[in-house]
Amino acid sequence: MEQRVLGRTGRAVSVVGLGTWQLGADWGDVEESTALAVLDAAVEAGVTFFDTADVYGDGRSEQLIGRYLHGPGAGAGIFVATKLGRRLPQLPENYVMDNFRPWVERSLRNLDTDRLDLVQLHCPPTPVYSSGEVFDALDTLVAEQKIAAYGVSVETCEEALTAIARPGVASVQIILNPFRLKPLEAVLPAAQAAGVGIIARVPLASGLLSGRYTAETVFPKDDHRTYNRDGSAFDQGETFSGVDYATGVEAAVEFAQLAPAGATPAQTALRWILQQPGVSSVIPGARSAEQARANASAADLPALPEATLDAVRELYDRRIRAQVHGRW
Repeated sequence: MEQRVLGRTGRAVSVVGLGTWQLGADWGDVEESTALAVLDAAVEAGVTFFDTADVYGDGRSEQLIGRYLHGPGAGAGIFVATKLGRRLPQLPENYVMDNFRPWVERSLRNLDTDRLDLVQLHCPPTPVYSSGEVFDALDTLVAEQKIAAYGVSVETCEEALTAIARPGVASVQIILNPFRLKPLEAVLPAAQAAGVGIIARVPLASGLLSGRYTAETVFPKDDHRTYNRDGSAFDQGETFSGVDYATGVEAAVEFAQLAPAGATPAQTALRWILQQPGVSSVIPGARSAEQARANASAADLPALPEATLDAVRELYDRRIRAQVHGRW
């Protein structure tokens, strides 16, 4: 699989990575054997980049990755990005070294490693991005070799632009998919100019862009697509990219018609993301080995033609823009 340098980390990662939120929590139960099979299938398909967080399953996702990487067949060269900052209420005063240090130590234990490849601030409150003390603390952890590099995971384009301006930020993780186009306007060009990596998350709009859901689909009670549609648990933009479900299902039917022969709608969405200048890697999740392999194969698709890119823009402008463009 094609490898791209992940910004200021200087490390090359697969253009399709694996998001592991599903392996921890908030998407319904996933058996441990299934989770390990997902990791194995992704690596076999050429994935060298795992994205996780210390709160996914209260550390379960990190622990599964650590177990897998120390088991047979994992191979070398897997880059693991984790996150910190959500083990306490999302208040600016909680983003201090006295909290960072134990959180980092916990992730080191969970992943069974001596140094974390990349630690990302996990969608903190907006004022955190302007705090010199926060980034001084992260610089200290780099100097102590607890972490190799740090980045941010953001909710808004404005937060991304603030982070990109900081010289120590290696990467920005942001929601980017055919139902969320605003990052194309300023964030991706700014990241390219600064040498900051872009990790595209929620690439399938919580599964909408797979085309598998209908108005009658019922998600489990412990799935965020049930309990967070109104943003009552965390930022609404993390669930269906902030698009209301009925609109999203209808728009997804139209998007599916843009898929080229031999490609699924999900693979088409991933291919579209990979064609956006400045994207380092896209991190779809998977609940099965089959999904992991199918997602990885999107990297092998031919480039989408200009007519398809134009059609994605027209669909967004007509059906999606009014709901999300001004919010994130």
